[in-house]
Amino acid sequence: MAGKSRGGETPAAKPLDEIERDIAANTRAYVVGPYVQRRSPAAASDTNQRSFAARLDEAVGLAAAIDLTVVEPIQVLLTALRPATYLGKGKVEELAERIRIEEIGLVVMDCALSPVQQRNLEKAFGCKVIDRTGLILEIFGRRARTREGALQVELAHLNYQKSRLVRSWTHLERQRGGFGFLGGPGETQIEADRRIIQERMSKIERDLDSVKRTRSLHRASRKRVPYPVVALVGYTNAGKSTLFNRLTSAEVLAQDMLFATLDPTARAIKLPHGARIMLSDTVGFISDLPTQLVAAFRATLEDAIEADVLLHVRDVSHEDTQAQAADVQAILRDLGIDPDDGQRVIEVWNKSDLLDGPERERQLGLAALKPEASRPVLVSALTGDGIARLTDAIESRIARSRPVYRLRLDPGDGQSLAWLHANGEILAREDAEDGALDLLVRLPPEREGAFGARFAQAIRQE
Repeated sequence: MAGKSRGGETPAAKPLDEIERDIAANTRAYVVGPYVQRRSPAAASDTNQRSFAARLDEAVGLAAAIDLTVVEPIQVLLTALRPATYLGKGKVEELAERIRIEEIGLVVMDCALSPVQQRNLEKAFGCKVIDRTGLILEIFGRRARTREGALQVELAHLNYQKSRLVRSWTHLERQRGGFGFLGGPGETQIEADRRIIQERMSKIERDLDSVKRTRSLHRASRKRVPYPVVALVGYTNAGKSTLFNRLTSAEVLAQDMLFATLDPTARAIKLPHGARIMLSDTVGFISDLPTQLVAAFRATLEDAIEADVLLHVRDVSHEDTQAQAADVQAILRDLGIDPDDGQRVIEVWNKSDLLDGPERERQLGLAALKPEASRPVLVSALTGDGIARLTDAIESRIARSRPVYRLRLDPGDGQSLAWLHANGEILAREDAEDGALDLLVRLPPEREGAFGARFAQAIRQE
């Protein structure tokens, strides 16, 4: 009987993630980087300043993030973009022959293709073709785990697919995970029904409104806790999750993989000198991230938008660290955050363990040249080197933005002491001989009014 093993027992169904990994591992793929040469007229619209080799290497990393078997990365230099196929006719024919010989099942184009270009390339190559946006969406679909993350991914994917023939995609039938460009349950041709897609998008938007209200309630409850929020931001694979694990001793997914983290994670932790903070990990940024994805994932970055302190984590061992930093700063500006605000943003120069001795000393020297108020911190999240300097910098930033008061409580005034514990941080406490308490208290700005009304005798410390 079909579906049963020779022993007569039906084998256990594999999890969806495992099925997707198996499909990907058995899919031979080309990654093609079609880049416009710098001196050509068509290059005027290309704002990506990275080297072509670095861009192609990143595209290979994206493909590896969903377990594709990349047979070969191919760089193609263009002087002009062809409306029908993006690539020139001769290059399309050359690639089609190589694809046939190598038995390639998928071509990843590291660019944004129009629906017409995608269809024409698929006809010419005789295999599936996806562009950079489609690949990133597939990664997002695999990685998102919270309900909000999964809904945001599906909404972005449906919006992307609205102008494309659905055909072998099965996203309308799937509840989570990737979106099946590699195949899946039901590989028959599916008629692209824009009305169904639009109805599904409308339902997702309603569901998202509900989820966002729930998250806003969670954020409101966190605001009632007097802990400042510290959010990690940075380019994908810069080491944010490893740093999060180092600071919190948590076990968040931390791998040498692009987009390893897609859902916000928050933990309350106590810093060495007593300050308590809420530490939040966020999705990594990337160059040429399609605008519809930035909009779709804005909700997952709300912790960063509202954070008291931002840790901009950079991989200083990467050859394109400056360009990566520029991409992150541009997205922060889009979110209404000033990346040059030294009071709020701390640059964390991560992966110092990958630097040789002279380069490490050079980086320390560069950091020392910056003004103390906005000085970067060189660390290794993997080994723990520099973490003490980082926690000192975090505590210093928090202290600058939060008022500190000295006051005395009468003996036995437990109610006031409980209020201070609930609404502020007690930095120092001395017990007088008569039972009174001398306290040094730090407050969140929104509690200062209530504090002043209750403790008129308190003296603000400068």
